[in-house]
Amino acid sequence: MEHAQGDHPVDLAAALARARSPERPAPGTSAGPAVRAWPGPSHPIPAAGPADLDLQALLRLSLAASDDSGRLRPASSAGALHPVDTELVVGTGCPLPPGRYGYDPLRHRVHRLGRQPDGTPPGVSAELSVTARRTVSHYGHRAWPLLLLDTGHAAAALLLAARALGADEPEVRLDGPAGNPLAVVRVVPPGGQGPVRPPDGTHRPQPASAPTPGELLARRSTPPPLAGAPPPDALRAVLCTAERAGTGDLRWSAAVGPPRPGLVGAAADGTTLRRRASGETRRTLAAWAAGQAWIADAGAVLLAHGCPADATAPHIRRTHLRAGFAVHLAHVTALRHGLAARPVGSWQQADLGAALGAAPGRDWIVHALALGTRHADEENTT
Repeated sequence: MEHAQGDHPVDLAAALARARSPERPAPGTSAGPAVRAWPGPSHPIPAAGPADLDLQALLRLSLAASDDSGRLRPASSAGALHPVDTELVVGTGCPLPPGRYGYDPLRHRVHRLGRQPDGTPPGVSAELSVTARRTVSHYGHRAWPLLLLDTGHAAAALLLAARALGADEPEVRLDGPAGNPLAVVRVVPPGGQGPVRPPDGTHRPQPASAPTPGELLARRSTPPPLAGAPPPDALRAVLCTAERAGTGDLRWSAAVGPPRPGLVGAAADGTTLRRRASGETRRTLAAWAAGQAWIADAGAVLLAHGCPADATAPHIRRTHLRAGFAVHLAHVTALRHGLAARPVGSWQQADLGAALGAAPGRDWIVHALALGTRHADEENTT
């Protein structure tokens, strides 16, 4: 069983099976407040001292809203509904006094919830959970995979913000057995020391070159259409980023168009692309992705696939969290290579393995990133 903060428990395996079915969502409902109603008064986040982790900047670069509606934030979210809630467990080396806090991303303020647990290490642990109602309001029974993907995106946004600030490489927990929190990202102050032996379930993607704060604040999902085939070197870089970040139960491919349409993957040497299947697949992907016709003309589509039909709840949680995490990092890599990019999270009947002649129910599309070389506004002027 899974549990969303403030919502009813859900059978995750049954929820995923229904989300993958052709059943259409019911009419929309109210999304409710854009931010969880944390108890008590709100407090500003103090400026960081010379030896402190800059919590103001960390949260501004990863989770804070940049508009009054709360829709524009650094982390991607299905329908811009942003269901992810964040509790901060603060230790020493931070501008806030040690304790537990709820974060308000609209006002960029915190609510003190209580004392920190005994043994809290230096730095901050961001515990990510979800208010399912926000996503259910638009996507109905298709919401739960999207909630998990959004949480993975938020975890990746925190990782990138920490790198941009020069903090030690964060610990990212995406494999915990409990439903709440769904993910935890621990960031220590610059020059701090993490544990010598990370606990079971800690996900440590290979560090990449640190992004700049400007890059992180400028990232956005490109509106369709996303035309133009990415150059092979750019596509290979996106694939390699996803594979490094989304290790474990996921496989990664990219659907490409003419002159040689098919599915490609990064070769083991990391310097070339290898062909996995031939034939045009983008039209099928468009039908599977909630009928988004523009995907048929995308320059390429990065695909995270796996998560069989008989997957357990921990397996489902793990693969979807890692898929969102990896696609977020791949998105930033795509932007660095001058590509237009847009995550695609809702997939129905997308049994990629069966479509390629393998056993059915074993290799489903979990997440995707549509890629192109021309942005929508450029496409409309050509």
